[in-house]
Amino acid sequence: MPNIKSAKKRVQSSRANNERNKAVRSALRTAIKKADAATASKAEGASEAVKEAIVKIDRAAGKGLLHKNNAARKKSALVKKLNKA
Repeated sequence: MPNIKSAKKRVQSSRANNERNKAVRSALRTAIKKADAATASKAEGASEAVKEAIVKIDRAAGKGLLHKNNAARKKSALVKKLNKA
């Protein structure tokens, strides 16, 4: 446990950031799974699900949760699946 005041503050802020990142990451994974399921079943709302997933991917990359190349790869894979379906 930290004894220095600034270290205590860092523990609090890193805990808050961790919770926020966990929520964003969870929402991202959910959106990607929904988009994959929609494209696999060739549902009518597949393009909307993919658009929503792409927005979540961009948001996560902007917050530093994903590397920009990782985000680009995920988006590319989703669009390929959509075009194939």
